[in-house]
Amino acid sequence: MSEPAGIRVLLVDDQALVRAGFRIILQSEPGIQVVGEASDGAAALVLARTLQPDVICMDVQMPGVDGLTATRSIVDDASIHAAVLMLTTFDREDYLFAALQHGASGFILKNSTPEALIEAVQVLARGDALLAPDVTRRVIERCVNLGGASVLAAAPPRELHDLTERESEVFALLAQGMANAEIATQLFLGEATVKSHVSKVLMKLGLRDRIQAVVYAYEHRVIVPGGALKA
Repeated sequence: MSEPAGIRVLLVDDQALVRAGFRIILQSEPGIQVVGEASDGAAALVLARTLQPDVICMDVQMPGVDGLTATRSIVDDASIHAAVLMLTTFDREDYLFAALQHGASGFILKNSTPEALIEAVQVLARGDALLAPDVTRRVIERCVNLGGASVLAAAPPRELHDLTERESEVFALLAQGMANAEIATQLFLGEATVKSHVSKVLMKLGLRDRIQAVVYAYEHRVIVPGGALKA
């Protein structure tokens, strides 16, 4: 993914001052290089194709093509291999769920600390997804509330039967937003073993990353409230 110059980042925001601030923060960290800036989603798509960044920091609300629409186009474009980090000043659940559904690999607020922004970019550049525990909790609550009484009634998708017993255990913990280290502690496994199980779970279920795993689990009602995997 990353070239020798480091993690390549594309900044997308309609406010020049915001982009300048992000540029200063990110380039203060050795190993991160801001390779371009765009003020709307249409320009972001063009630059993503030509600059091939590792991570795209994407604003949600912009004139013209907004960040959610641009994210969907970027994720669906096979020539682009960047992970999208959504940033917004609005702590609204509709933006959060829309960003996840459109294929974003991470979501943080613009009032987060500079350290949080740097860490988010580094996490996405490694090929991981960023879903903080509080965000995971809100995803779970939202999906469970939408499901109502049907949470326990829906039949599990057929592909779940392809998971081994251990993979099912890992998936149940993964769907709660646990990191590999936490899953390893919970199941008394090594982190390398957990990482292998996670990769197999994502592959068998046709999921891109950990965020999709959480959304999948609750949209398909395969995790009951409390985190247990349905039989």
